[in-house]
Amino acid sequence: MYKARERYSQLESDRAQFLDVAVEASELTLPYLVTRDELYTGKKTLLQPYQSVGAKAVVTLAAKLMLALLPPQTAFFKLQIRDDKIGEEIDAETRSELDLSFSKIERNIMEFIAASNDRVVVHQALKHLIVSGNALIFMGKDGLKHYPLNRYVVNRDGNGNVLEIITKERISRKVLGIELPTPPTHPNGDYGSNEDDAEVYTCVKMDENSGRWTWHQEVDDTVIPASRSTAPKNSSPWLVLRFNTVDGEDYGRGRVEEFIGDLRSLDGLSQSLVEGASVASKVIFLVSPSATTKPGTLAKAGNGAIIQGRPEDVGVVQVGKTADFQTAANLAQQIEKRILEAFLVMNIRNAERVTAEEVRLTQLELEQSLGGLYSLLTVEFLIPYLSRILLVLQRTGRIPRLPKGLVEPQIVAGINSLGRGQDRESLTTFIQTIAQTLGPEALMKFVNPTEAIKRLAAAQGIDMLNLVKSPETMEQEKEQAMQMQQQAALLNQAGQFANSPLLDPQKNPEGLENAGIITGGLMDNVPKEPPSLEEPT
Repeated sequence: MYKARERYSQLESDRAQFLDVAVEASELTLPYLVTRDELYTGKKTLLQPYQSVGAKAVVTLAAKLMLALLPPQTAFFKLQIRDDKIGEEIDAETRSELDLSFSKIERNIMEFIAASNDRVVVHQALKHLIVSGNALIFMGKDGLKHYPLNRYVVNRDGNGNVLEIITKERISRKVLGIELPTPPTHPNGDYGSNEDDAEVYTCVKMDENSGRWTWHQEVDDTVIPASRSTAPKNSSPWLVLRFNTVDGEDYGRGRVEEFIGDLRSLDGLSQSLVEGASVASKVIFLVSPSATTKPGTLAKAGNGAIIQGRPEDVGVVQVGKTADFQTAANLAQQIEKRILEAFLVMNIRNAERVTAEEVRLTQLELEQSLGGLYSLLTVEFLIPYLSRILLVLQRTGRIPRLPKGLVEPQIVAGINSLGRGQDRESLTTFIQTIAQTLGPEALMKFVNPTEAIKRLAAAQGIDMLNLVKSPETMEQEKEQAMQMQQQAALLNQAGQFANSPLLDPQKNPEGLENAGIITGGLMDNVPKEPPSLEEPT
């Protein structure tokens, strides 16, 4: 059985080609992201590119991916009852109550994420994914921890499933709190940046017998006590992320690698333009050797001074490369435009009238160009991330335990959010087309408003519970409104009758009987005075 240090060295050779590309991609965009192992001590100065387009592109794309995967205002998932269980075990009333409970659980989980440093670490990991194509996140008790590509190795099977992970990091020997032997001597005579630092290896493997992830830590080929731990297969705290996958490769490919040719060309052209502009901006005067004008007199002359001499005796050195600089500048501008479009940096058309609809469609087109990336990050990041959070919060008692086989979480961010956006655009266009071609009357006649509202809410990812009125509620409100109208009509009619001049004794001396006849029988039902029982005299 190999030690973790030996196994790390074996797998390091397979990572070498990916690390070389990642370092070059980082030098053209954000040089501090990925470095070689010898730069880990911080002794060497990082190279700085001649352009900032690469840095702007990476930061912008990382921010957009962050908002798409972990939106700040809404939950990126939804707890719901399985469709095959509805009607058999769960009725409509029970489902409504469960939806309310699930909504509270979702808010508790989002509050837990907001109170942690998860978004900061995820944003850092996304930048590494864009540049190097690989990132490793460990979901520990103290929050997330990110490992760059030069700090870990991974081994996958033919289907891309992770079999083994080994990380390498430097930790102070005092922090470890254990007795360690004397540090080994480095081949060059020194141990590294600090003799008090120890190389700690974390070995993560899948135990086929138990079907669980197991890991431990080693330092100086010795297992650290109390460092062993396990986790379920589907709730591992180790998330190995890739940007693009290639069949048969253990590591991913980054977005920068796809456009590294343009970044190289742009960096070279930017260097030439900067150096050429520096040379062209240098002002040098030439004085003819046979001229009467003395160079010293010319050099000492102030602004507006008058000296003796002839204009033809003095000349200025000119580069004469204006046309060449213009060609390089135009090519650099074209390359910059391609890079910005590839990294979802929206360039608004330079015109007087640019409508908001044009800007929205441009942004939607850019978002749709990375649909495959959203799918991969949804599978490799969001689903394992949510599964681990649910497991931890259920163990700590912050949320109740969810029944297995009955409740399943559904991811509503990433590729699913992009699909809902397309549904929203199609539904909106459909309704607008009917209203414009057939008129609003046809729209109200043929389109069900309740169903249209439900589909729009679903496309927007909005929870309709207690927000949109049900048909039963609308029918009850309609009946109540009709009853109120009838009561108001009766009260109005009674008020008009009470104010009628026919009931005034001064204006109608005949009294109520005549008033009843004149008013069309309104008083027919009024009981008259009963007849007297005495015989007339």
